[in-house]
Amino acid sequence: MDNSYRFFENRACKYFPCHKGLDEMNCLFCYCPLYMRENCPGNPQYLKKDGGMIKVCTDCTFPHRPKNYELVVRILQTGIEKSC
Repeated sequence: MDNSYRFFENRACKYFPCHKGLDEMNCLFCYCPLYMRENCPGNPQYLKKDGGMIKVCTDCTFPHRPKNYELVVRILQTGIEKSC
C-alpha cells in the first residue's frame, strides 16, 4: 500500500514495528486517538496501578490496520464506538 492521507508506514522508525502480526502497519495513528475512549473498538487490557486502573494497548492493532482508517475517523467525528 502506498503512503497517502489515509495510510503511512514508517519503516525507518526505531520502534517499527511497534506491534507484531501485521503485514502492513499504518503508522498514521502512532499514538492512538482512541486511547482516552472508555469503549474503544480495540482490545486493550487494564492493569491496576497505584490504586487505579491504566489502559494497556500493547497488543492492540486496531488503529494500525489499514482497513480500519474509516472506522477510526468515524468514531472521532461522531463519538460513536458501538457502530464498529
